[in-house]
Amino acid sequence: MAAGMRGGGGHAPSRPLTDEEKKNAPKLTWPLLKRVAGYLLPYWPRLILVALCIFVSSFLALMPAMLTGRIVDEGLIGGDLNILLLLIGASFCVLIISNLLSVFENWLSAWVAQHITFDMRNKMFRHLLDMSHGFFTENRQGEAITRMTSDIGGVQSVISGTLTSLVQNSILVILAVIAMYRTNWILATAGILLLPLLILPTKQAGVKRWSIAYKAQAKNDEINQILSETMSVSGQMLIKLFQREKAEYNKYEKANAEMTSLNIKETMAGRWLRAMVGTLVHIGPLAIYLFGGLLMLQYGQDLTVGDITVMVALIERLYRPVNMLLNMQVDIIRSMAVFTRIFEYYDIPAGIKKNPEALVPKSLDGLVEFRNVTFRYSAENKAPALNGVSFVVEPRRSVAVVGPSGAGKTTITSLLPRLYDVSGGGIFIDGHDVRDLDLAWLRANIGLVTQDTYLFSGTIRENLLYADHAASDERIMTACKEANIYEFIRSLPKGLDTEVGNRGIKLSGGERQRLSIARVILKNPGLIIFDEATSSLDSISEKLIQAAIEPLLKAKTSIVIAHRLSTIMACDDILVLSGGKITERGSHHELLELGGLYRALYETQFGESASHGMDA
Repeated sequence: MAAGMRGGGGHAPSRPLTDEEKKNAPKLTWPLLKRVAGYLLPYWPRLILVALCIFVSSFLALMPAMLTGRIVDEGLIGGDLNILLLLIGASFCVLIISNLLSVFENWLSAWVAQHITFDMRNKMFRHLLDMSHGFFTENRQGEAITRMTSDIGGVQSVISGTLTSLVQNSILVILAVIAMYRTNWILATAGILLLPLLILPTKQAGVKRWSIAYKAQAKNDEINQILSETMSVSGQMLIKLFQREKAEYNKYEKANAEMTSLNIKETMAGRWLRAMVGTLVHIGPLAIYLFGGLLMLQYGQDLTVGDITVMVALIERLYRPVNMLLNMQVDIIRSMAVFTRIFEYYDIPAGIKKNPEALVPKSLDGLVEFRNVTFRYSAENKAPALNGVSFVVEPRRSVAVVGPSGAGKTTITSLLPRLYDVSGGGIFIDGHDVRDLDLAWLRANIGLVTQDTYLFSGTIRENLLYADHAASDERIMTACKEANIYEFIRSLPKGLDTEVGNRGIKLSGGERQRLSIARVILKNPGLIIFDEATSSLDSISEKLIQAAIEPLLKAKTSIVIAHRLSTIMACDDILVLSGGKITERGSHHELLELGGLYRALYETQFGESASHGMDA
């Protein structure tokens, strides 16, 4: 009964229980069970084979107990050595076949469990990739990783452990009860009378363990978040520079201690119940001997020593799976909690809705229009990030957007590729609302260079090929020349095969930025957005990047967001954004003469004398 002896699997849910959850948990609803079954249905032929193996191995596992009576009566008491040897040999063969079937069933259930978790991980990763940019800014990274790893990993234990054990132990109980009543209905009834004493105390234990398990997983999410933040390159640098090692260790130690305490409480939850059940399990065989003896000695029932021996063996076979099923009740609740947590993430809407009848234009001319665009990052934000913004960028023209921090400049860059959707108004490309365009086509035709350049851990070549995996070395080096990074790459011993390190840490800010520009050039989009591309660079790096940007401004439709006004001198038009609204627009000289916010920003950066020089 190898499979029958397995414990339940699964992991506890993560976020702390609310009052509503404490009130309603743990409930197994038909919609939840139906949804869980939906992941099992694709594998129903193998699951049926698993159930068949379980049934046959369970039946065979009971055969030695049934043969025990004949071994005692016909072999030992009857004194027939041949019958004794034959029955013992038959029992041994049955056990071998039963265990071989159990091994096959274990492999088959593990195969099914692995493939179901394979499907769920793929679905979860696909779902997370489709989530809006806002999902990743509003939710903790550690929690999403927990859903992908420990939660979905727990499903494997649910299927290969809890579910299989539930089926096998249920079958064992049914077969044992049938065998007992076929032997002697009075003794069978006496043995079964103790079962209610095993069942009644389990409900409260299940609720208690549910609550503890939920809190333990919530603490596990917190620890994952601490590790994710402190083990990152930027996090480690910040910790060292501010000498926060001790404080971070204390925070981790506290969370770890709380999780350890909760895990111990979860482990001990229901142990007193199990101790009591264990005691009752051993009372059953004693009761069979007592009732059997009374029936034989006092009432002259037609019972043999072998019959009583069979009943004792069967009652032990009955109580063991019943005990497993009682212990499993808590694990089943936890297993459903694992699915609940996973389904919660599956049910989070993607945020950016894809139009099933989306347009896929043959080409991009590059006409960009913002028509009375309003945007709020969330309903809690009283003041919108953008409020009635309207402007037009003609094909192959460049527009700069400047303004103080918090004015809404970066929001414009996020709305164009639909990292977010507008709250009001509309954004149009070549006359089409971006929400009506195919999302893949839209993003393929937009290149974005940000201040915080992200490079994946790997080589320079791998990071550049992220734009076009089929690009030749010739195209790559041409893009690098246009981005003013070619000479630097050529000077490296391994050239394009140089490792950039975690997030590109082995490269300087200017080198990372120029690689980012080369990556966009390799992508060859019709619309390019530069979002603070030079704000944190030294003057030499800034000049190199400006030299790389200027040809793109002439060849592509482009939008440039910048604090440094020197970056946007070559733009055809300049918009001044303040408080989510466009307050000024015009050329560099026109805005200086206007004497408004743009002139104030210019004088702050270049000094009043430079401004007077321009005026002159």
